[in-house]
Amino acid sequence: MTKITRRGLLGAAATGTLSVAACATPAKTVQSQTEAYDGEVEFLHGVASGDPLSDRVIIWTRVTPQSGTAPIPVTYEVTDPANPSAPAITGSAMASESRDFCVKVDVPGLKPGTVYNYKFTVRTNAGEVSSPQGRTKTTSESGNTPVRMGVISCSNWQFGYFNAYEALSNEDDLDVIVHLGDYLYEYGVDGYGAEVATKLGRVHDPITEMVTLTDYRMRHAQYKTDPDLQAAHAAAPWICTWDDHESTNNSYRTGAQNHNPEEGEGDWSDRKQAAIQAYFEWLPLREPLAGDVTSAVWRSFTFGDIATVHALESRLTGRSPDVSWFDALAGVTDQQVMMQRVSETLQTINDPARTMLGTEQEAWLAGELKSSTKAGKAWQVLANQVVMARTTLPNFQEALTPEQLAAQQNGFVQTMIGFSTLGLPFNLDAWDGFPAARERLYEGAAAANAKLVTLAGDTHTAWVNTLTDANGNRRGGEFGCTSITSPGSGAYVTDIPNLGDLTTEANPDVIWHDPFNRGYTIVSLTPDTARAEYRVVSNILSKEFVTETAAVYESRQQGDSVTDPVRVA
Repeated sequence: MTKITRRGLLGAAATGTLSVAACATPAKTVQSQTEAYDGEVEFLHGVASGDPLSDRVIIWTRVTPQSGTAPIPVTYEVTDPANPSAPAITGSAMASESRDFCVKVDVPGLKPGTVYNYKFTVRTNAGEVSSPQGRTKTTSESGNTPVRMGVISCSNWQFGYFNAYEALSNEDDLDVIVHLGDYLYEYGVDGYGAEVATKLGRVHDPITEMVTLTDYRMRHAQYKTDPDLQAAHAAAPWICTWDDHESTNNSYRTGAQNHNPEEGEGDWSDRKQAAIQAYFEWLPLREPLAGDVTSAVWRSFTFGDIATVHALESRLTGRSPDVSWFDALAGVTDQQVMMQRVSETLQTINDPARTMLGTEQEAWLAGELKSSTKAGKAWQVLANQVVMARTTLPNFQEALTPEQLAAQQNGFVQTMIGFSTLGLPFNLDAWDGFPAARERLYEGAAAANAKLVTLAGDTHTAWVNTLTDANGNRRGGEFGCTSITSPGSGAYVTDIPNLGDLTTEANPDVIWHDPFNRGYTIVSLTPDTARAEYRVVSNILSKEFVTETAAVYESRQQGDSVTDPVRVA
């Protein structure tokens, strides 16, 4: 039986191509006649679109057979709501068991910068059954029309309702939604979020940790039944990139912190392949090569002359093995032993050979940044999973009162109180654990004269950061979004209402930090302005909530430079 694991507090804060079946079916631009399906079907998982280009976009759905014999013929229809007299783009696809009955079509022949509606239909002997309708949009080929993006990450079913997805689906005129990873979580019902899940009656399916292809498919199917997630998918095209929990906690190229073959979880390459295959089946992601599923999913998207969005893959292709202070220091009480462990850990993370993206992707990104600036794009946006800025913990020994120190009952937090006096990078799962690789990225950005806007998720907290290299040169700005439901540090470091201010004061590169709220970020780009609006929802433990804007920050271009983000609301 698959092991059920319990997640520890804050434990998650070379190209290999896998030739397995994906959900892609070539599009057709003529109406296809299909035979009636001999059974009953439902569309239980909504629709989605993604990876928008100027002339095409991926559209997705999943057909659930209730009876009959697979495969299931499906037709699709794409229409221009602003030009109802224009002929619809139609075609056919096939929902088969080999692809978990997912249907994914790369629809060509679309106009740039245009909103389209789309839906799917199955003709059965009892009549037609249609999916919900979705809205999508192609990118502009050129021009300075502002770009409006929703930025999200870390949606854990067990920690509460996806109210932030509902709020995001009601935002006006979104060009794209960028999901930075942790679209779902691997843990079983007694794992991360178990206590909240039990109270809400919102527990994971399957009840065990997902390890096999069947497990990953079941979990994707469960998440896609959520009406708020369905609404967000139907509202705009998504650009998706995975982080670790789509496979398992703190994953890297050759393993993961939460992969335990000695406890019956099998070979890592098999588990990684299963996770990637299910992700390609269930998300509107374009295959780099039709029919192939690969971990090498880095890709770029151009939005007129405003921006190029570079979606990175920082987990399964080139990332070096996991390093954490918790592993290095757990149970250590002797000061001399602690400093020895600290020295050894710093030596590991500072190894120039240590990489997050891998050499192939590093070279690709440097080239893409040059191509973007050469083409005159105003901004180079990194859809990047983890925080890039240098960050440390506040010195809790000095910053907290005796009463606040005594209130910290969590063992991990207690360990970090002592560690915080050292002033060292804390989150080694982020770019702080890969300093040489980060410097190489900054060198590529400098060579391209890139105007970097880095997006980050992972920490379940919100950030506004400036990015500086090892020599103190400013290389860009960073907007880190909070989570949809997963709890941030403010849930564990208790009774410290000014935790965000303490973190900001302790870090020269941090401009603003919110460790408490759930929500999403709206990033708007014009030729000279990058603006981030931090939306928060008041509650995730019931469906009664309000949405507010916690802060608004802007960076502006001034000649060849970009200002640090400043608060404007």
